[in-house]
Amino acid sequence: MNIIIYTLVILTLFYFILKFFSSISPKKISKSLRLLIIIGSILLAILFAIGGKYLLSLPLTLVSLGLMKLKGLSLFQLLSLYRLIQTLRNSGRYNFNQSVTPNNSAMSVEEAYKILNLDMNKKVSKEEVNKAYQKIQKKIHPDISPETARLSSIVNEAKEIVLRNIE
Repeated sequence: MNIIIYTLVILTLFYFILKFFSSISPKKISKSLRLLIIIGSILLAILFAIGGKYLLSLPLTLVSLGLMKLKGLSLFQLLSLYRLIQTLRNSGRYNFNQSVTPNNSAMSVEEAYKILNLDMNKKVSKEEVNKAYQKIQKKIHPDISPETARLSSIVNEAKEIVLRNIE
């Protein structure tokens, strides 16, 4: 008999919760959920930092900063910036330990397309190259952060190589 009563209570609560959510605007739900995720990730980052797990607190901190859109960086933009840095590190053109990496070899056309997130097999126009360049520069321009000056110069070089290849 208790199971039936508990089931009725749970279903009644579930009904009222769903009714409540159906009356709220989706924008308000999204805003509340975003705030809940931000607060939760900040609290988890603090708990991990207090516990000495700094490597676990760093991604949570980046996620919370991305969700708050500090300096205009969203989570998606942080991931694309990370991908750009990894591409440059794999090609040996960027190193975290040194501010300027020796540039002994010229950048290949393939690397330039990859840096600008363009498809090498597809014919691209100057406008597409400039759009891709501007999209990346908005994230890494030295005026936004002085630490990204080297990245910005590499992206400039990639743009020039792709534009020369088009002509």
